[in-house]
Amino acid sequence: MTVSATKRVGILTAGGDAPGLNAAIRGFGKSAISEFGWELIGFRDGIRGLAENRFITLDSDSLAGILTVGGTILGTSRDKPHKMELDGEIRDMVPTIVDNVEKNQLDGLIMLGGGGTAKNALRLADAGINVITLPKTIDNDIWGTDSSFGFATALEIATEAIDRLHSTAHSHHRIIVAEVMGHKAGWLALGAGIAGGADVILIPEIPYSMESITDMIKERMKSGRNFSVVAVAEGAMELDEAAAFQAAQTLVKDAKTPETKAQAKRHVASLEAGHRENTLRLAHKLEEATGLESRVSILGYMQRGGTPCAVDRLLATRLGAAAADLVAAGKYGYMVAARGEGVEPVRISDVAGKLKLVPTDHSWVAAAREVGTALGD
Repeated sequence: MTVSATKRVGILTAGGDAPGLNAAIRGFGKSAISEFGWELIGFRDGIRGLAENRFITLDSDSLAGILTVGGTILGTSRDKPHKMELDGEIRDMVPTIVDNVEKNQLDGLIMLGGGGTAKNALRLADAGINVITLPKTIDNDIWGTDSSFGFATALEIATEAIDRLHSTAHSHHRIIVAEVMGHKAGWLALGAGIAGGADVILIPEIPYSMESITDMIKERMKSGRNFSVVAVAEGAMELDEAAAFQAAQTLVKDAKTPETKAQAKRHVASLEAGHRENTLRLAHKLEEATGLESRVSILGYMQRGGTPCAVDRLLATRLGAAAADLVAAGKYGYMVAARGEGVEPVRISDVAGKLKLVPTDHSWVAAAREVGTALGD
């Protein structure tokens, strides 16, 4: 065992659940306990548990057997430390969280989560807490890291679903529209669509034209292929809708007063609410335009659940162990990013508020086009 000053560290999982969370808890925990001899506590239900000081002691026995388990043994939530609802009241719980960290004599706090967690971690770091984050999301949209744990498993699940939908589409001469998660980033839909051989892939980064899609499907019909599989990210938009969203977001950005900003935000919210049935509308339009029966399959939360694949277990373990090394070195305020086969600390302040979107000239996009997959533009 490496000789190291005894430390006491807290860990929590925040945001949506994803495959690999337990593997990351185990990766950090086993390094912290076995390699460095530290004490480790896990806060229940994300930032809410941190604010309410609800935690359990984690030891070698409690970490045993969780590598392959989906979800998170600690529970999670989407609470924000500066805007947390307690007893029907929105409160700033950052001072309380600082007190709890001091009360528990924590040398550091490890936060596992996505983009929202990075923002919350930055708030806690600004309040004086020693924070390190690990990148978790099935959307693969965290800026500054090559990949995030959870993505590889979700990609396998979505690809298998598209594989299975092919047989139904072919047998019944149907258009099958498979909705894949991804509000703002299309990595999951793009990757699963390519790997699953989808005929059309629609992602948020490339607004689509209905005419373009229907023309492509009609060309397939002329060649005797009376079926098509469409992989669509939940955040994909038609050209007109995308332009409306862009205009609304510009109004929010350019608002001069709190009142006009609030009004602009309400407009954005109304557009988002109207977009929720987009996949169903897409299928209906495709059926009307082509005459082929169209069906929708929404993959939903099944993409986030279940046993993590080997790639995610390996990535989560690597990142967790690297986080322990950062704590040992006294380096806080960083996210542990994946860089090729290695890792690299990236400042949380550089990560918070940014998204890693699919570049329109990305190699995956180019490959999809070259094999004849339509992207709707």
